[in-house]
Amino acid sequence: MTARAMSTFPLGLRRVRRSGYGAMQLAGPWAVNPPADRASAIGLLRAAVTAGIDHIDTAQYYGPDVVNDLIREALHPYPPELAIVSKVAAGLAAAHDEPRQLRQGIEDNLRSLRADQMAAVNLRLPGDGRVDARFDDQLAAMVRARDEGLIAGVGLSNVSLGQLRHAANGTDIACVQNLFHLADRSATPVLRECIDRAIAFVPFCPLGLPRGAANPVLTSPVVLQTAARLGVTPPQVALQWLLQLAPNILLIPGTASVAHLLDNLAAEDVTLDDRARRQLDGVQRQQLPA
Repeated sequence: MTARAMSTFPLGLRRVRRSGYGAMQLAGPWAVNPPADRASAIGLLRAAVTAGIDHIDTAQYYGPDVVNDLIREALHPYPPELAIVSKVAAGLAAAHDEPRQLRQGIEDNLRSLRADQMAAVNLRLPGDGRVDARFDDQLAAMVRARDEGLIAGVGLSNVSLGQLRHAANGTDIACVQNLFHLADRSATPVLRECIDRAIAFVPFCPLGLPRGAANPVLTSPVVLQTAARLGVTPPQVALQWLLQLAPNILLIPGTASVAHLLDNLAAEDVTLDDRARRQLDGVQRQQLPA
């Protein structure tokens, strides 16, 4: 590995380090209930900021309230450079996607975080790809929250290409958060659109899903062999592949371990040679951004 300058990209009105942190795993299993070790969770959040992370992804319904409460306890008053991004409309038990519920979800996040404003909030969509009056009403609620200063940017999550184009033609979109990783590139058209519009693309589950033996990324023979040959870890290979794929990709891998957090950050310094890139690109063949 060779040290390199830290890479950044705009997240709406802020420019953030491309390696951030997804805080969902700080809650109990399935993002429900408190962590087994609250002190360790708080220590991890503080270690993340100390290590230079300035983009944390969260949600009020993780717990619920648990993860936001941990973030508040660990980091409030927040460093001015810290971008906290949340999401609304989804829920662990049911959707809460009526316009009034979106507004309530934003206010619930602000309350639990004890924040005046969030850097962005993602409108989490159900994945049906529909562009209709309901979608317009949801967008209007998000734009209204931005115009009133509750959020600095409107984001979209689980969005189709048609929905992204429709939304971005009507208002500024700060970020897009879709499933995307080495073994699932189905969101490539959305990524390409984000590249063209200079919108931050934030892949959730960047190390693959599900965890464990069935994980298609971290158990891939190509990833394992590449990591062994380069003397790095499989997660570092997978994360660096994303970083070199497009300059607007922001990473939010989750972990409950400080060691894993620092290991993930070290992916920034990994160099994938031509052989590695060629072999990794073949793990799941789909058209990639030019």
